[in-house]
Amino acid sequence: MSESTTDTTGLTHQYSAQVGADLETNLKEQERISGDIAALQQQLAALQHDHSVLVNIQQALGVTQTTKEPAPSTETATVPSPRQKAKSAPRSKQTARKSTAARKSTAAREGTTGKKVTAAQESTTAKKSTAAQGTTAKKSTAKSETTAAQPTLVGLIRHHLTEQDEPRSAAEISAALGQAHPERDIKTKVVRVTLEGLVARSQAQRTKQGSSVFYTAPEAETTPAAEAQPEDTSS
Repeated sequence: MSESTTDTTGLTHQYSAQVGADLETNLKEQERISGDIAALQQQLAALQHDHSVLVNIQQALGVTQTTKEPAPSTETATVPSPRQKAKSAPRSKQTARKSTAARKSTAAREGTTGKKVTAAQESTTAKKSTAAQGTTAKKSTAKSETTAAQPTLVGLIRHHLTEQDEPRSAAEISAALGQAHPERDIKTKVVRVTLEGLVARSQAQRTKQGSSVFYTAPEAETTPAAEAQPEDTSS
């Protein structure tokens, strides 16, 4: 009877020690797997963030492409039994490798997309700058041609005097030229100075009537026959 009791006690102690060791191993395995799950959740969060960035860039580029939505993440996970320890470790390493490769691929895609966007912006800016320069050059050329086509003030005054039968004052000449050429800012003072210059070069004649001064074209331009007449006809 005593031997049976001793055997039973020994078996109970043996089983108790085995169960205690199994429980300790189980707890350690749970801690390890919980750490792996936390790391995988962080990697999943990083991949989801990268996915959002890529979708925003794709929308900014105007590219429409059907992409598969990622499967919703679960907060809880089933803890495997200690017997799956040998299989769980390789899967964790394999998942970590895939996550690292996915991050590198995402970084490469973002770099390539950023370069394409920058190149497109630089090309657009260069085209706008070239177009603006071309427009400015055309306007400058047109303005130069217009300025070159306009006659000088001296030419306008001489032509106006040759068309008049009576003497004209500087104010009258300035008013007539201003009406004929409204695009030009013709001032009476400038016209008077120009007329005096023409008189000094014998290209216009000046007469006085009281305090007023009048100008006419030279006699050679108004009356071609005047060259045959002597200058002093009064004597």
